[in-house]
Amino acid sequence: MIRIYDTKTKKKEEFRPIEDKKVGMYVCGPTVYDVAHLGHGRSAVAFDVIRKYFEYCGFDVKFVSNYTDIDDKMINRAKEEGISVSELADKIIPEYEADYGALGVAKPDLQPRATEHIEEVVGIIGKLEEGEYAYVIDGDGVYFDVSKFEKYGELSGQNLEDLKMGARVDVNKAKKNPYDFALWKFKKEGEPAWDSPWGEGRPGWHIECSAMSFKHLGREFDIHGGGLDLQFPHHECEVAQSVCALRKDALDEKVFAKYWIHNGFINVNNEKMSKSLGNFSTLKEIFEKYDPQVVRFMFLQTHYRNPIDFSDELLEQAKAALGRLHGFVRGLRVGYEKLKKDVADLGKGSKRLIGNADEFGKKFEECMNNDFDVAGALGVVFELVKAVNGLRSVSRLTKEDVDEAEKFLKEADKVFGVIFPTKEQTIDSDVEKLIKEREEARENKDFESSDRIRDELRDRGIELEDTAEGTVWRKG
Repeated sequence: MIRIYDTKTKKKEEFRPIEDKKVGMYVCGPTVYDVAHLGHGRSAVAFDVIRKYFEYCGFDVKFVSNYTDIDDKMINRAKEEGISVSELADKIIPEYEADYGALGVAKPDLQPRATEHIEEVVGIIGKLEEGEYAYVIDGDGVYFDVSKFEKYGELSGQNLEDLKMGARVDVNKAKKNPYDFALWKFKKEGEPAWDSPWGEGRPGWHIECSAMSFKHLGREFDIHGGGLDLQFPHHECEVAQSVCALRKDALDEKVFAKYWIHNGFINVNNEKMSKSLGNFSTLKEIFEKYDPQVVRFMFLQTHYRNPIDFSDELLEQAKAALGRLHGFVRGLRVGYEKLKKDVADLGKGSKRLIGNADEFGKKFEECMNNDFDVAGALGVVFELVKAVNGLRSVSRLTKEDVDEAEKFLKEADKVFGVIFPTKEQTIDSDVEKLIKEREEARENKDFESSDRIRDELRDRGIELEDTAEGTVWRKG
């Protein structure tokens, strides 16, 4: 049984899909006016893992994540670069796809763009106007009247009376309420525009996602996700306009998203990382110094709802831990083959790990079923590493043990995407020769030579780990 922390109810809820063994997921994607930063990567990885765990559990997942390709930031950046808004989107979207692909994030089943859904946007606004939830401000646009929706503020837990203005809510004295939000913005000179019953213009930010989720997942779907910064006003406004637009078609309030999931921020010096604050690092900048798999591993070490206090030290720790894990995986079967030559009785240890391997799988699923506790599930992987090394230390590692360990690791890595290296590491013949010379020095108890060779290899970027079955290397 999977339990999910639902932002709306503020507690963990048993996941009960609308349709048996199927999951409909919509995750708010980026506004594509600039390349991705670490915050984008953290959200992408978080929901990639959630999606893959549902698939691991046998669910048929339909995963939709959009691109916002029209808004003020898109228009301003396109003007700066002297290109059209659509040209800017066509330029930036492939950059996101490349960066997310490097992080091991699987492509969504559908990646709609806001500008491809103008007809759906206009249709929703029309229903809102019919229900008297929307009104027109001359020369400005069409707005949603939040006072008409009695549950406004429920998702984010805010009181309408003392609601603070959100990051993308414009102050406009012509609005009936200061927190009313734009559904349609009338055309300004030099801006892209589309026809509508109210005049030429473009969609408001919030209405885009309602239109895209309705189009591709229907009026009710299982999970709506995004970064914590989208909880208010974006998701709050999505709920209001979606529920009100559907009231004409529904006999109850069971519409739109059933569960809400939000991932935590990445912080730098106790401030949220964001482009607006200027304290961000792009994924491309990080990838110049660290393998993308190290970055993914860093994300997974913290529960998706918790903030990550980012630093180079955190990445270095992730790099070292992942290097040890990759070294273990690379030496797993090699270690067995070496022990096979040296140990006469290989049967004594077999039941120890085989019996435990199933237990590791159960522990892994228990962690993941508990609101996708990836950090805890990674801990189970390292428990397995410890168990295998324990058998090695007493020369009781068998072929059956290795087979069971590999089977568990491969299944877990369908979700994690970090246990097995994405890039095969190789070493030069002279490095391999030095490692053999060091092993011989250790066997002869020539520790001075052993230490000298270790230091020489470290200077060349090769880290060594001495195990019961021999020395395992990794590139630092």
